Amino acid sequence: MAKILSGKELSTKMREEMKQEIVDLKDKYDIVPGLAVILIGDDPGSLSYVRNKEKACASIGLVSRKYEFGADYPEADVLKLIDELNQDKAIHGILVQLPLPDHISENKVISAIEPDKDVDGFHPINIGKMMVGSPIFLPCTPYGIQQLLLRNNIEIEGSHVVIVGRSNIVGKPLAMILVQKKPGGNATVTLCHTRTRNMGDITKSADILVLAAGKPNSVTADMIKQGAVVIIVGQTWIEDKTRKSGHRVVGDVDFDEASAKASAITPVTGGVGPMTITMLLNNTIQSAKRYAGIE
Repeated sequence: MAKILSGKELSTKMREEMKQEIVDLKDKYDIVPGLAVILIGDDPGSLSYVRNKEKACASIGLVSRKYEFGADYPEADVLKLIDELNQDKAIHGILVQLPLPDHISENKVISAIEPDKDVDGFHPINIGKMMVGSPIFLPCTPYGIQQLLLRNNIEIEGSHVVIVGRSNIVGKPLAMILVQKKPGGNATVTLCHTRTRNMGDITKSADILVLAAGKPNSVTADMIKQGAVVIIVGQTWIEDKTRKSGHRVVGDVDFDEASAKASAITPVTGGVGPMTITMLLNNTIQSAKRYAGIE
């Protein structure tokens, strides 16, 4: 039976460590890390995610400010707010929840955030620094995946990592993180996508297989090498009339079938998801430390 890589359990442990970091910052430097979250529109997934972030901030003593606006909020006003937050000394991290309404440019908004406060790690400067191995902040989901592997003593160095999915949020940055010539990297990375030929031949060669396509059962158990580590990132809600809610969440691979072949695997829920928020908290704390001149 595959070992379960519980992001929920690891997140709980890491957040306890963060609590102490925040206490130390307050006692020694009179600084409490502050995170500003901007939410525009009423996307259900975004609303739920922002609520979870607020709870996580409160649980460790991190200050959280939420700025919530309707879907018709002007782009110019969003940019003005970001500029104000860039100047606010009590705010160490700024996060704009994606996706944004069509009339607001995602690139403009992300680029407007001061790189030293871009705790999501999406600013072009942060992406560029990540590429050359000297990031200010790492994007939260890939960073969380790296920590799941490291803290479960899974060998990254020398391993063949195959990532299915080439998004700017997960696939591309994770490839850049794991290929770096440094601890937590030194892997050989293959990035697969919808135009990859003979994908099964490639995934079957993976020591670590990361599934981040967001398409249910886009990978099947026969595409997994016996003993591989499987990281399930992609989640999709599907209709299920046998459930009280009328739906259930599934991953990019059938969990039970994949578990029979994997040596270790993340659950579909409680796996990568909690780590994403945890690394956001971590980045905000590191930003506050940098502001205090500690790092």
